[in-house]
Amino acid sequence: MVSWLYGPYVPKDVPLLPMTFQNRLRLFERQSFTTPGIYLKSVFIGLIEQANGTPRDWGGGGDGYGRRVVSNYGQNLIQNSFSAGGNALLQYEPRYDRCHCAGFRLRTRHALLRNLLTYNHTERELRPQFALYGAAFASGMIASTWKPRTEIWHQGSYAMLTQAGFGSLTNWIGEFAPEIRRFLYGERAPKK
Repeated sequence: MVSWLYGPYVPKDVPLLPMTFQNRLRLFERQSFTTPGIYLKSVFIGLIEQANGTPRDWGGGGDGYGRRVVSNYGQNLIQNSFSAGGNALLQYEPRYDRCHCAGFRLRTRHALLRNLLTYNHTERELRPQFALYGAAFASGMIASTWKPRTEIWHQGSYAMLTQAGFGSLTNWIGEFAPEIRRFLYGERAPKK
């Protein structure tokens, strides 16, 4: 499943099974083009960059903000492409699996750790998120080629830190989505 807000996930009651190439391709298409998550991330980071005035050469106002949003979308699309390809080659799990544990602390720990670790093809053995963070670093470095006066290594590192922050946040939201939905909608909350 793919949530429009926090991305791909596997519900608690669904077994975690390896993805086929077709599943991976559909997931990439949804994450990159048809669900609002990538657009919201681009808009949000664009707002932060607009407030900070970075890159300065792009100025302020609507034109500067538009450049920042489009630049961030391009960088996010590159990251999604590299991450999807890397995960497919390594046979790593790209989806977030909700914790089968109970309690706020354990579920939060699971959400944060799953931003750093993922399952290999066995869907049982955890491995470092090489594809995700390598893709973030590479997309940041590539984005430095179109951003004025941007240092390539700094931009790659910044992209990795951004992934760490957004990934942790979206995993946490994904983990507690049923409770958040119940809080917002009460008993009439849709089941997911």
